Amino acid sequence: MMRFKRLIAVLMVGLLVIQPLSASSAAGDSSSEKKDSQNKGSYSEKNEVVYATLDATGDQEAMYVVNNFTVDKPGKMVDYGSYTSIENLTNLTDIEQNDNKVTFNATGDQFYYQGNLEGQSLPWDINVSYTLNGKKLPPEKLLGKDGQLEIHIETKANEKARSTFFKNYMLQISVPLNTDIFQNIKTKNGMIASAGKNKQVTFTVMPGKEENFVVKADVNDLEMESIKINAMPPSMSIDKPNAGNMKNDMKSLSDATAQINKAVGKLNEGIAELNDGAVRLQEGSASYKKGINKLADQSSKLIAGSKEIGEALENISQSLGSSSNGMNIGKFKELQNGLTAIANGLKKTEEGLSSLKANYAKAFTTLDQSIGAVPAYDISKKEIQKLKKSNADPEVVNKLIETYQKAQTAKGTYSKVKKAFKAVNPTLEGVISSLQKIQTNIQTMADKLGQSLNNTKLDESMKKLQQGLSKLSSNYNTFHSGLSDYTNGVAELSSSYSKLHSGVTELTNGTNELENGVNELHKGTGELAESTDDLPDQMQSEIDQMMNKYDKSDFDPVSYVSSKNNKVKNVQFVIKTESIKKEEDKQEDQPKEEAEKGFWDRLLNLFR
Repeated sequence: MMRFKRLIAVLMVGLLVIQPLSASSAAGDSSSEKKDSQNKGSYSEKNEVVYATLDATGDQEAMYVVNNFTVDKPGKMVDYGSYTSIENLTNLTDIEQNDNKVTFNATGDQFYYQGNLEGQSLPWDINVSYTLNGKKLPPEKLLGKDGQLEIHIETKANEKARSTFFKNYMLQISVPLNTDIFQNIKTKNGMIASAGKNKQVTFTVMPGKEENFVVKADVNDLEMESIKINAMPPSMSIDKPNAGNMKNDMKSLSDATAQINKAVGKLNEGIAELNDGAVRLQEGSASYKKGINKLADQSSKLIAGSKEIGEALENISQSLGSSSNGMNIGKFKELQNGLTAIANGLKKTEEGLSSLKANYAKAFTTLDQSIGAVPAYDISKKEIQKLKKSNADPEVVNKLIETYQKAQTAKGTYSKVKKAFKAVNPTLEGVISSLQKIQTNIQTMADKLGQSLNNTKLDESMKKLQQGLSKLSSNYNTFHSGLSDYTNGVAELSSSYSKLHSGVTELTNGTNELENGVNELHKGTGELAESTDDLPDQMQSEIDQMMNKYDKSDFDPVSYVSSKNNKVKNVQFVIKTESIKKEEDKQEDQPKEEAEKGFWDRLLNLFR
């Protein structure tokens, strides 16, 4: 009631002043318009907001532009645009359009007018498609449906429009989703945020980029609000990140790569030396194997000869014991010659064993030095796993591990049989010493027998000879038994060494492959070190390129509607798709057209 009385009072005041005001206003307006028409106005900046509506699939439907001028001198102004129609949004004065030329009279600080466009393309092609339960459907068939929905949004450059806006403008796409209808909302490249009780999925398209986005959700009784798309240049310059620490890290990486290459170079040299040692080991092992096999082959002949010597000594001893009185001088001469022959045979055997001992000692020394040259590194399983996980060539790493394992196996096997190897020389030395004694004794006996043939006391000498030969025969049996044990040991050693030599040969083959692999690894680390040498500068260059690509702070805005327009400060695009709703709901959503506001409306607004 009070409000109604207040309104009546205002109306009465209006009636009292309307005629004077109208007269003075009309006169004032007439003189003002006349004055302004004679004066040319100017503006300091112009802004354009391009409004576009799309259907639910992204096809363009309608477009208009709201032009805003910041007036620094009131008066007559000119703008350009191929509008189908124009409308003054600032006041009730008329504005003129002649082809693409728009003329208006601006009196205040700000002036707005709207221009409607037809047939002018947006800088972006926007395509929206919908898949329900795996089947692509048009928007009109989605209404009220249930199931699993996918919304596909694709943006790309529109070749029919100028590329300026596509290259320099960023798109922000907003998809509002009512949580009463949409649940389990998912997307990969967007951001899901709460907007009241609803959710809003937002995507960003960087300048000059073409993108594809997908929103997935479970829907119930499907209805959908408009998808909103804003396009504008990035509003601020992008400060370059402080890459000092990153460059230091890259420098450390570059230095570390160079150090790795240097270390691999040293490893390559060490592996080459290892391979050379393994080759020498293999050669020495082959010589030793040949000699021990030859010795084993001759052992049977040595045993047979020794057996014959023992049997001969026994026969001579028995012959002298049974028939020494009946022997004539000729038989003794034969005996002397036989003993001398035995002594000479033992001498040759002793010389052969001495030569074998010298050759064996040389071969054993070579073998021992070669095995000793193999590094005895104790590399743990943890270190091996760490090596496998490194960036080194897996094939080279496997060869390196295999070679290390075989080297350690060969070294371990040799350590176990080294004692037997070392026992060969002392045994040979004992055998040679025994042969020397036997040969000396037999030669002495032969010499004594020769002297005895010239001695008148033949019977006494024969008894001594027989006793000596009997003792010699008995001792020789002991020597023969020891010689048999020795030759058996040599045969066993020869058989065992064949396996060790096979391992040495495999080790040599492995070190050769390892040398080739590490050589390739060194080449690779060399290339890596060379390529990362200027990594910090490369990184800085990439950062600069990326920053230049997205930093649009130096972009000079241009008019969307006409290249003749100047002082353009900002052009913004506001785009939205048609909603997917029932027709009556769409009509309720549309804003009611406001009646043109006249004097009374403005006056009443003062009291509202």
